[in-house]
Amino acid sequence: MDFIDLKSQYLASRELINGRIQAVLDHGQYIMGPEVAELEDRLAAYTGARHCITVSSGTEALVIALMALGVKPGDEVITTPFSFIATAEAIVLLGATPVFADVEAGTGNLDHRLLEARITPRTRAIIPVSLYGQPADMDEINAVAEGHGLAVIEDAAQSFGATYRGRKSCNLSTIGCTSFFPSKPLGCYGDGGALFTSDDSLATAMREIRVHGQSRRYVHTRIGVGGRMDTLQCAVVLAKLDRFDWEIEQRQRAAASYHDLLGGQLASLGCRADRSSAWAQYTVLAPQRARLQELLQAAGIPTAVHYPVPIDQQPAYAHWASPGGCPVAASLAHEVLSLPMGPYLDRPSAHRVAQALAGALAMLGLQEAGGKAA
Repeated sequence: MDFIDLKSQYLASRELINGRIQAVLDHGQYIMGPEVAELEDRLAAYTGARHCITVSSGTEALVIALMALGVKPGDEVITTPFSFIATAEAIVLLGATPVFADVEAGTGNLDHRLLEARITPRTRAIIPVSLYGQPADMDEINAVAEGHGLAVIEDAAQSFGATYRGRKSCNLSTIGCTSFFPSKPLGCYGDGGALFTSDDSLATAMREIRVHGQSRRYVHTRIGVGGRMDTLQCAVVLAKLDRFDWEIEQRQRAAASYHDLLGGQLASLGCRADRSSAWAQYTVLAPQRARLQELLQAAGIPTAVHYPVPIDQQPAYAHWASPGGCPVAASLAHEVLSLPMGPYLDRPSAHRVAQALAGALAMLGLQEAGGKAA
């Protein structure tokens, strides 16, 4: 069993993907070819945002978003410690200071109730992460930000295709950023990402920053980066878009199967009623995690840990840790365990995972551990 079954996904869309790639090989416009603008138009329409700007990775999307907002050395950006390192890395690369606020126990997402205490005169933006595919409490986060004149950047690397109170992830704040890394809900076959905004001036800035700060060829009006998403990767995402809504439905079906089959044996980081998840990961809280992983691996069930060490405890970032730390993030980091997930995980496969998990829990004497899904 694969942790993420990319082979079946390719086989299901092979003709579309191959045809799109061949079209690029035929016209030879490998950088900023017609597929780039086509993808941006389709993604903007999908999310409802006025603008989409494709870029070379999800990390580059975060960097460009912060650059467009004018974040500079001495500024502070509030974010979560419970995410992939790129979320904080983008802040540090611009010389700004990451300020960590703790997360909610039931979702792993940024706890909006803790934001006010982290805001100072130097704060410029807030970056919530839509962890595991579920948007954070964006309305509440936006309200806090608006009260202090701050921008909000949704790090939606894991949540493209999710919804929040009837609106699409990536169109929930000042700027949305996503990733098309192959294992993401909508992935390419290399690196890629995108920025979303309905602010015309920010869109112009981000488009220029993406191409070395150019407003037109060889006229550089601002500091920029080489951040373009190449045409071949855009072609792959265009092909996958044709089945994407179906794949999101299948991810939700797979998550429902896990909820049903696991029967509360372990607590899970679930999805709240006013939003939907893209289910980039299905994550449970596992006592004796290392031993449980060993037993599942022996049964042929792959697992992963996202993330074993909070960012504010990482060697390169620990000196930015908030006083008192982030205890909820630290606790989650010791127990989170992600199970195989994807649109091609059928119920028999989910049943196999659940059976192996039940057997492993029995061996560890943890049959009664856990609780109900959030």
